[in-house]
Amino acid sequence: ITALADDNLAEEIRQLLLYRFGGKSSLKGHSLGNLIITAFEDLEHSPGKAIETVSKIFQTKGKIYPVTETVADLKIEYDDGSSETGEHFLDDHTIGGKTIKNLSLTKPSPLYPPAKQALLDADLIVLGPGDLYGSLIPHALTDGFKEALQQSSAEFVYVVNLMTHFSQTHQLTAQDHVDLVTRYFGKQPDKIIMNDGPIPSELLGSYAKQKEYPVEDDLPHNERVIRGSFVSEVEVKLNSNDELNRSLLRHDANKLSKALLDTVLA
Repeated sequence: ITALADDNLAEEIRQLLLYRFGGKSSLKGHSLGNLIITAFEDLEHSPGKAIETVSKIFQTKGKIYPVTETVADLKIEYDDGSSETGEHFLDDHTIGGKTIKNLSLTKPSPLYPPAKQALLDADLIVLGPGDLYGSLIPHALTDGFKEALQQSSAEFVYVVNLMTHFSQTHQLTAQDHVDLVTRYFGKQPDKIIMNDGPIPSELLGSYAKQKEYPVEDDLPHNERVIRGSFVSEVEVKLNSNDELNRSLLRHDANKLSKALLDTVLA
């Protein structure tokens, strides 16, 4: 919502939406923007309508929809036979390094109807950037998402992560990422965007301490794979009040959007 907010919105308002509480209160780590949405969920009794209302307040460009209105948890099953329930385990480095065998939801979660229609009406569907298991695959676990994606005539583009994630995608190559997307979404990406540009050595060192490394490019060299230098040169400033382990690298928004536009116009 902040990213799509009207350009004339005061910068102070943007900062307020992204503000994360500090101190020792129960609000520590939570963003004000998320709390505003939660308040409207209570008022509207609908996550979809809550997001619609907040989008109107901040005059967002475009539409924003939840993938489902059902409250469900992620169940993570590992290849050693163990399992955990809860998204936070996907960021738990103390149990990192294990291979995830399967990801599922704890209860049936139907695809939000406006989100389904958006998929059917789209010219381009972009998956990523984002954590493969934490941010992307959960969409495909909702009832009806895969079917809507398969019915859509839009080109399906997947943006491969810049780095592996120790507690999610440890030692997975780019092809492994693509194979998992195809498995869960029931559709092979029409185009794949892969970074082949340099990453600053000091950042590589910081990631290596967490046992995280650049995703190995073992993808074929054909027209489906779009390679380029997509690493942002803007330094990521982490919020000291944020209790989650955020990435230090980002894709360059301008370079990535150009590649996506070129895909549509090709």
